[in-house]
Amino acid sequence: MSKITERVAELALPVVEEEGCTLWDVEYVREAGTWYLRIFVDKEGGLSIDDCERISCRLDPMLDEADPIPDSYVFEVGSAGAERELKRPRDFEQFMGSEVELRLYQPMDGQKSFVGNLKGYDGGDVTIDTAGKEIRFEKSRIALVRLHVSI
Repeated sequence: MSKITERVAELALPVVEEEGCTLWDVEYVREAGTWYLRIFVDKEGGLSIDDCERISCRLDPMLDEADPIPDSYVFEVGSAGAERELKRPRDFEQFMGSEVELRLYQPMDGQKSFVGNLKGYDGGDVTIDTAGKEIRFEKSRIALVRLHVSI
């Protein structure tokens, strides 16, 4: 995590927790020439737009005062989402056994995307069970792992 996202996470965490939510991630990215600061939160039983609004209204003046970002940016607070990306070891621990989609940088056996149940996480290497077969993927080959919602 960059220094900006770490500082924003420090500022956001108490507010998010006071609102009965958990801080999932902080993202500071440039898209189409505009900087975005995004705070992703989660809540037992589901997150509402009102939750996001309360957190945003409380954090906005705090961010202005602390001024952790030198550039202008668009500030957003939103849900981590049903198909959230798993990044940290605790994310993988929390969702062990859940269905995930794993994407690779380069194809393996002609395939870049795999869906299966999360079976293991070891230092960044990920094991999933797909169609009764366990496959271990090395960290260096993995582009993305996120929860998968089957329709």
